[in-house]
Amino acid sequence: MKIFLAGASGILGVRLVPLLVDAGHTVVGMTRTPSKADALAALGATPVVCDVFDVDALTRAVVDATPDLLMHQLTDLPDDQDQIPALGGRNVRMRTEGTDNLLAAMSAAGTRRVLAQSIAWSPSPAAARAAEHLESAVLRVDGIVLRYGQFYGPGTYFPDALPDDPRVSLDRAARATLEHLDAPSGIYTITG
Repeated sequence: MKIFLAGASGILGVRLVPLLVDAGHTVVGMTRTPSKADALAALGATPVVCDVFDVDALTRAVVDATPDLLMHQLTDLPDDQDQIPALGGRNVRMRTEGTDNLLAAMSAAGTRRVLAQSIAWSPSPAAARAAEHLESAVLRVDGIVLRYGQFYGPGTYFPDALPDDPRVSLDRAARATLEHLDAPSGIYTITG
């Protein structure tokens, strides 16, 4: 299967790319950071540098990729968890406008399958509304929503300690994502 992975250079994306490639999938990995393109290529993806908010460039990238599946693993969270109250609006925009842009590009490409990242815990009211927007939009096109527990492990807000439930290790989240590539449309919770 050919997969367009939006968010390929994120903490989950860099774990997904080699798993997808090893499973025989062709991966087009999107990042908005040019300096991360070489790392994606080294993992086995064809890198595409594009910002989800540049609708024309995004649409061209997805149409050119001709994917069988669009995978939405985009977030925009600060490196420091304490900055979420001040900077959380960026992730709200990612889950609303970013999701809408991805789904429009998917439609333009004629792609019929989408798998998207959501959350399994209760965030702030604005973040909860954004997650609801993402989930509703993805389900409207018969997509798959994966509600991940809070990530823990290297590169997360919890590199050495366990967050409160619901939670999931990055490696478990990546493996579970692969297990859901062919799942029927719906919402699935990934914890453990």
